Amino acid sequence: MKKILSIFIALIVLSGCGVNKQAQQIAALEKCTYKLLSAEQITVGGTNIGSIMNLEELNLASLPGLALGLLTQDVPLKAKLNLEIKNPTTTAAAINDFEYKVLINNQELATGLVNQLVDVQPGGTTVVPVNVNLNAYQFISNKQVMQDIAAFLQAGPDSAEKKGLLTLKIKPSIKVAGALVKYPGFFTIDKEISSKTLFK
Repeated sequence: MKKILSIFIALIVLSGCGVNKQAQQIAALEKCTYKLLSAEQITVGGTNIGSIMNLEELNLASLPGLALGLLTQDVPLKAKLNLEIKNPTTTAAAINDFEYKVLINNQELATGLVNQLVDVQPGGTTVVPVNVNLNAYQFISNKQVMQDIAAFLQAGPDSAEKKGLLTLKIKPSIKVAGALVKYPGFFTIDKEISSKTLFK
């Protein structure tokens, strides 16, 4: 990663204009820590997942809006992921936008772009909301996946805790001479999700 960073900084230097500042910002960006704090406002087919967590019997296909979605092969899944960026350096780190990928247990679910300026001051921390929208039909229409989701959602205090791995990959961009330059590669943030703690 350090070799990639060196090449990236060299490209910025060659582009001129605000070279030192941009090089410092990208170096600070490399040293920032990224943490996925939580997932909120998770809805499937318009139904809030939190409201069905403790049902004794759960048939996802019977949820309002989901049956029609299965017929039309369009099952909207929405969620807000809260990404914490902490800058331990003495230089401001600025991101003009970033691409992202969301994976569950190493299976890619969604990709997108957060188009906003993120400015993390020296020693500072900021939380960036990442709004995820995807068509979950290919997963929901799979009987085994449906059973796994139902088992995950129904894990109560007396049942075995269900766990999974949520991964967020981000590729930030910075502005150099009026143009956006993408970071060469993705930062990877992993978070273990639990049926007992995710929706608290």
